Amino acid sequence: MRPALLVGLLALSLIPLVVACGPAPAPSPTAITLRRGLSGEPATLDPASVTDTFSAEVLRDLYEGLTGEAPDGAVIPGIAQSWEVDASGLHYLFHLRADAKWSDGTALIAQDFVAAWRRVVDPKQGAADADLLRIIKGAAAIVSDHAGIESLGAVATDEHTLAVTLEQPAPYFPGLLSHAAAYPIRSDASARSHDPRTWVSNGPYVLSSWHPGTSVKLTRNRAYWDIDHVRIDTVTYQFAADDAAQLRSYRAGELELTDNVPASDLPALKRDHARELRIAPFLATAYYGINLTAAPLGQNLKLRQALAMAIDRKRLVQALALGQTEAYGFVPPGTWNYTPQSWEWRNLSDEERNRKARELFLEAGITKAIPLKLHLLYNTNPAIRQTAIVIASMWREVLGIETVFEDQEYRVFLETRHDKSRWQIARLSWGADYDDAGNFLDTLRKNSPNNDQSYRSDALDALLDEAAQSPDPALRREKLQAAERKLLADYPIIPLYHLVSKRLIKPYVLGADTPNALNHLNSKWLSISAPGGT
Repeated sequence: MRPALLVGLLALSLIPLVVACGPAPAPSPTAITLRRGLSGEPATLDPASVTDTFSAEVLRDLYEGLTGEAPDGAVIPGIAQSWEVDASGLHYLFHLRADAKWSDGTALIAQDFVAAWRRVVDPKQGAADADLLRIIKGAAAIVSDHAGIESLGAVATDEHTLAVTLEQPAPYFPGLLSHAAAYPIRSDASARSHDPRTWVSNGPYVLSSWHPGTSVKLTRNRAYWDIDHVRIDTVTYQFAADDAAQLRSYRAGELELTDNVPASDLPALKRDHARELRIAPFLATAYYGINLTAAPLGQNLKLRQALAMAIDRKRLVQALALGQTEAYGFVPPGTWNYTPQSWEWRNLSDEERNRKARELFLEAGITKAIPLKLHLLYNTNPAIRQTAIVIASMWREVLGIETVFEDQEYRVFLETRHDKSRWQIARLSWGADYDDAGNFLDTLRKNSPNNDQSYRSDALDALLDEAAQSPDPALRREKLQAAERKLLADYPIIPLYHLVSKRLIKPYVLGADTPNALNHLNSKWLSISAPGGT
């Protein structure tokens, strides 16, 4: 999941205090507590509305889909204890656990998934992640408002059996079902699972309270089918937009784990706290999105290419010193069944690359007599601001461009980025929802709600459609790679670097040693071996 981000239908974070109504008792004074740092406040805890990473982090503790996820990212049974798919790869049959329940003790049934998925693809909902369910038969027509939600190819044949028909074979489909867009809702009273006065969920934890600007508190869901493997009673997510503040809380013993570390402290942490510092690559790319509706960038391919070429990515990642790797393409290395594509100029020397950037800049019609000033939007974060400063310096050195920064608090940024009149370039990133190149490239479809750039390419969409319709993995890979090459040739985005996860974790927190390609660390996987977190 990723930073393509949307404020939810129900702004739960505006409620001063949210109290759960499920059967879980208040933890005793000896209950085991895990305190986690979170670099921003969730925009929503409505599964149909979430697309930001902070909301998704909390939702993975609150909900569970038909499938689950092992610590290493492998797909495992979730609410569905088993499933089968026919020889065509189009027809799935999921068998739900008889003991699956909502946090208030109500039985969880197959119709709860049908109701949830219909809500996500309903154009009235406007869910940004409706695209994730496009693979289900009828979803695309529903999202485009050409069919009713009842035509979705998901049917509850009885309370514990769900039949799903796909548009075309999709080997990644079971993995997709662990995403928030595929979580269930109460079909008997769907609003109930989104009302803070009567909140219910179906995962390892239930919402206990939400203090805006401060924290979200979760308690163990006693009705969860796998409660015996949930070892931590209470999880508190403490919001800290400032990485330095999060580090101070960690050092003061107020957090068991962080979700980031400050760049300036990384060398010392590597030296003095190697046992607690966890750094690992994951499937995510940071990039600058270009507003193609605004002049001069939208109408000037050579100008966009000049901006991309003027960035020295080796120098950038060295300045950030966070372990990132340079990005010359969108899909990150390590993605399943895929060879990442890149700009053909990536191997030019710095001198050659800068000379070509200046030539393109002049050919684009930009001169001292017609100066260019760019408006760059990004959310408040020290590393993101440092990235902006370094890149603005490169643009000024190589092309003579001045850059105006607009630094916004995270939740404000989520709104502003949808207003094309407010920016020319926006700092964005995309983290995989599931391990597949199509999850990255589909965000640039012309009708994708995550296409902040307003990029329109019939050729790209056709290649993605051909990839989606191919049952042959080799042919599908070929079409996806061609789609990425088309995307890179048009420069609607400027990839900067591929991300790594950086966490500090107390030695007494167990279960966090397995690298996860999606950068997920669910509280269910963790336990505490000493009183440090109680």
